[in-house]
Amino acid sequence: MIDAVRIRFTKLGKVRFVGHRDVARLFERALRKTDVRVAYTEGFSPRPKIAFGLALSTGHESLAEYLDIALPEDRDVDVSDLPGRLSPALPPGIDVVAAERVSAGDASLQEAVTSCTWRIEVVGIDGPTADRLVTSTLDAPELVLTRTRKGKEVTDDLRPAVLSLAVDGPTEGGMALLTELATQPRGVRPNELLQVLDADIEPGRVLRIAQWTTRDGVRGEPLARREDSSVVRPHAEPDPFLRGAPAVV
Repeated sequence: MIDAVRIRFTKLGKVRFVGHRDVARLFERALRKTDVRVAYTEGFSPRPKIAFGLALSTGHESLAEYLDIALPEDRDVDVSDLPGRLSPALPPGIDVVAAERVSAGDASLQEAVTSCTWRIEVVGIDGPTADRLVTSTLDAPELVLTRTRKGKEVTDDLRPAVLSLAVDGPTEGGMALLTELATQPRGVRPNELLQVLDADIEPGRVLRIAQWTTRDGVRGEPLARREDSSVVRPHAEPDPFLRGAPAVV
């Protein structure tokens, strides 16, 4: 019996301005519309048992978002059928690209993900400037940033959380950087990285390319299965920024 199903989905284009809670509602509606049976919470106002991974900031795009859907004990589901069923019931830009069975003993997405790979556009800079920013950042012994947490100002050194940083190439508006940022013990957001690079630079589009886990010392993704190239994506739109993004291998 399946305990839950984990799906991977995209969030691209105009739908990037839809907030996290609204995305959850869109999935609840899509599950009802496609008659995918899910488990519900108990109590006066039952809700579908859907658990999302790390929240994506409004305005950011992603090729690698995840959620877990709990299933009723008396219900099985054809996992291979889910991408083709759910994607047409979701708005343009949100497409389910893979699905996989998970058990109740697996770590939650919030606990399992240890880092994320990002593609960050920096507006109005050229290649040499981007190279200098990357070199100075990687050479820095510390990257100090003061940020507000629970109403209090906290000063952190972000350098240990910047696992990699490189220039990825030009975009229509400037240059793109490719970086892997740790999510534990304290996560670093792309805009926070840019603040310590140079407080005056202007961020452009931000794309989450991958989320990474470590199991028994082995690095991988929350889904063992790669994106299924046979899945039909009725919402795909040509986009120069996305065409420049490196493939996850």
